[in-house]
Amino acid sequence: MAEALISVIPEMKRKTVEAFVQKAVELDHDLIEKKTAPVSLVTIGRAENGSGVVTAKESIEEMPKKRLAKGDSICMDFGDHHVGYVTLKLHSAGSPQDAPAFLRLKFAEIPNEILDDSSTYEGWISKGWIQEEFVHIDVLPCELKLPRRYAFRYLEVLALDTSQKFQVVVEGVELTAVSAVSMDAVKPVEGLPEDLQKIDRASLKTLQDCMQHVFEDGPKRDRRLWIGDLRLQAKANYATFGNYDLVKRCMYLFAGLTRDDGKIGACLFTEPVMQVDDTFLWDYSLFFVSILYDYYQETKDLDLVKELWPAACRQIELALEDMKDGVPDTEKNPMLAFIDWKDGIDRQAPAQGVWIYCLRQGKVLAGLAEDTKAEARIGKLLEEALENAVKHFWDEGQGFFVSGPARQVSWSTQAWMVLADVFEKEKSRELMLHLLEENPEMGVATPYAYHHVIEALLHVGEKEKALELMRTYWGGMIELGADTFWEAFDPKDPNASPYGNTQVNSFCHAWSCTPAWLLREYF
Repeated sequence: MAEALISVIPEMKRKTVEAFVQKAVELDHDLIEKKTAPVSLVTIGRAENGSGVVTAKESIEEMPKKRLAKGDSICMDFGDHHVGYVTLKLHSAGSPQDAPAFLRLKFAEIPNEILDDSSTYEGWISKGWIQEEFVHIDVLPCELKLPRRYAFRYLEVLALDTSQKFQVVVEGVELTAVSAVSMDAVKPVEGLPEDLQKIDRASLKTLQDCMQHVFEDGPKRDRRLWIGDLRLQAKANYATFGNYDLVKRCMYLFAGLTRDDGKIGACLFTEPVMQVDDTFLWDYSLFFVSILYDYYQETKDLDLVKELWPAACRQIELALEDMKDGVPDTEKNPMLAFIDWKDGIDRQAPAQGVWIYCLRQGKVLAGLAEDTKAEARIGKLLEEALENAVKHFWDEGQGFFVSGPARQVSWSTQAWMVLADVFEKEKSRELMLHLLEENPEMGVATPYAYHHVIEALLHVGEKEKALELMRTYWGGMIELGADTFWEAFDPKDPNASPYGNTQVNSFCHAWSCTPAWLLREYF
């Protein structure tokens, strides 16, 4: 696999790719497999708010008694979110089978997906991500082994057509669930009230199902190694499952599979060959520095710091190419940094916060790597970045950092400037309290951005305020029946999607797993 990639990499990168990719290959692992089966049959309908809900349950023992003629269906509940491979045992009932059985299999992470009609999908990313299969079965009985991997809790089998003479019977279904880790490895947090226990458990399950051969962003979609997700997954993993090799493997992949200009891409593909995607995000590239810093803080692995520091240092130098007058040049590229999916958010000021945050960590890494020249260089950049943060973005009259030509006040901007320690702790604390009191309109759209708001509150000692927001936001998903936490969530509009349609939303998403870390780190 490595050789297939190396053939398309410029000669100057060959040795680096060979070394880092080979080390990543050596750190790969067999996944833990666990056999499971559905626990009940369910009926799913619409609640008053339009969301899908389970309206009735039936014993799973009734399933082999169900005869599915044209238009009939059954829906199985596996009791929890799982990622894995499915086998169905099917046979016919009635007269001999005189035509192929035509079935639709629909896999759903949440009940709403069972009710969704894929023919109405008009979002801007591929409907190929919708977990729906149409299968013709010429001969029954049969054991139907589905080749794809699915992320789901519910499985509906619909008989699109049989004939007037026979029906299909689902005798049994087995799921082989896969993950790099086991939930048995994690101790619960002692003394948590019930609502926080539920949040913690869903966070752990989210992380577990996203830990495969790499840290995936979502096992339903995109199934890729994204560096923004990796940074948060790794921190949660340190406090819970403690799988250090998987983090190390992912760092080697990012360090080895850079773009031709040396920039670390936003995400990587691992199949059919390992290669960097053409998506670049300025803040994600810088987060390689942060991931290496966090790994050292957890493991004290100085050898890895020295090995990967050149790649991390390179991201700091390359980041300067996308800056103008000491700040990120979002005038040239408004989507230079990710920050959040929130419509209309100006990314310049929060990106400056990310820049300062990563410079602080880079300066520490340079010292550990005994790179005195880089340490001095980064120290100078840090001084300038702090000055520019106040000069360009602080609005004394409003008491907020502002962003862009419209001087936008956003939650993400304040959170990142606080995490970057632009001000001393007490002034940062006052800023976060001012944010909660004023509640500016430009809020957040994802658990990724909400995490940084909560972490900023914890950073300045406001534990109760942080806990209140955690209960409101992640607890809001729990109240809607979440087993794992979602890619995007707006409490005012649970059906919101950054893609134009929730059918392609990921309802088990890596960047949403952080309560498991926050509860252990701060509470």
